[in-house]
Amino acid sequence: MHETDMTKALLMTVEEWWESQPNRPDIERIHLIVGQFTCVEPAGLQFAFEVQTRNTFLEGAELVIREIPLIAFCHTCQDEYQPVLGLRYACPTCRSPMDDIRSGRELKIDRIEYAQPASTLDKELVS
Repeated sequence: MHETDMTKALLMTVEEWWESQPNRPDIERIHLIVGQFTCVEPAGLQFAFEVQTRNTFLEGAELVIREIPLIAFCHTCQDEYQPVLGLRYACPTCRSPMDDIRSGRELKIDRIEYAQPASTLDKELVS
């Protein structure tokens, strides 16, 4: 299950960013973009995230995953198509092999939602 290793890498990246922040905000949500052709199972990623964030600075944070479909381009037909994962990757019109993937390989952090630490908010309210 490579979702576990991917989650570890995600947590290391987020932790590095979090530690570089002057006030270390409370992270509420991490938004990921996951392409269908990455062979990453969103449910497995969710499970690994929940397990690996227990008793850490990310405990209680939500992992939001947006899946991106696999889209290919056929140079013979000059048309985009959506291959059926695991069954047929060839162009449905001319049967040319898939050789140009337009989307579906993405695996990245889209954004992180966080709240300002209470101490910062308190200082702003007193001023």
